Amino acid sequence: MHFVDAKGILSANNGMNVYRGCTHGCIYCDSRSRCYQFTHDFEDIEVKQNAPELLEKALKSKRKKCMIGTGSMCDPYLPAEEKLLITRRCLEIIDRYGFGVAVQTKSTLVLRDMDLLASINSRSKAVVQMTLTTFNEDLCRIVEPHVSTTAERAQALERFRDAGIPAIVWITPLLPFINDTEENVRGIMELCGQAGVKGIIHFGTGLTLREGDREYYYAALDRHFPGLKEKYIRTYGNAYELPSPNSERLLRIISDLCGRYGMMCGAGPCFAYLNTFEEKDRQLSFLDGLTGERED
Repeated sequence: MHFVDAKGILSANNGMNVYRGCTHGCIYCDSRSRCYQFTHDFEDIEVKQNAPELLEKALKSKRKKCMIGTGSMCDPYLPAEEKLLITRRCLEIIDRYGFGVAVQTKSTLVLRDMDLLASINSRSKAVVQMTLTTFNEDLCRIVEPHVSTTAERAQALERFRDAGIPAIVWITPLLPFINDTEENVRGIMELCGQAGVKGIIHFGTGLTLREGDREYYYAALDRHFPGLKEKYIRTYGNAYELPSPNSERLLRIISDLCGRYGMMCGAGPCFAYLNTFEEKDRQLSFLDGLTGERED
């Protein structure tokens, strides 16, 4: 782990990553791709130690409130966050200035900040996004070795449901010949339905591989699934997109179960929801005013 002073913290789309790199060890992680130009080992976490100060400066200058996203590239709840508290300090600033937040993570450490997320959600909107790819716990430990298990993440989703904090689940990637099965998809979707998840994000089924990510993924296949790398190469060559051969059937299952459980389905509606800022205090004030007019 090393510390840097970043020059900026918010992207053009109001996303932020307070860490750079990851120790989760997910075998499919796209963030390892060389196109992201890491100048340090991926597991040597870069900590943007001035992120809270940069965020406060950025929010002070914004003319309109909006949703602030975090976790698209690097998980904001890496084990280092337990002591560093940089994500928590950023949430405190978002809460103080009345913005909304959408947090994406694979860690149940997010439960630590339930108080801040509830406070943000009471005045605007806080959304927790969890990635769930692998229903079987033993397989999960291979595919995502250093994260909270699927069962632990599902329990966290239930706690957020009970607190009235909405959740979105990313059911991606579904790895060809590994977890792209009907049993796996139904298991995850039923967990989501039981947890009252608001929506499911998917990008078809399968995964993407490019330079840097591909080499790491194939090395993991050699360790855990002997012979499967060769099947990938025969099937997909050097392609960027590797769709599951079960794609049509799995997408139909996802769609059907989203309908059954009343969940939004697909990236389009979920992203629209995540990006829409809501200011509940104003809505309540407006409704109170209307109520007063009716009573006069």
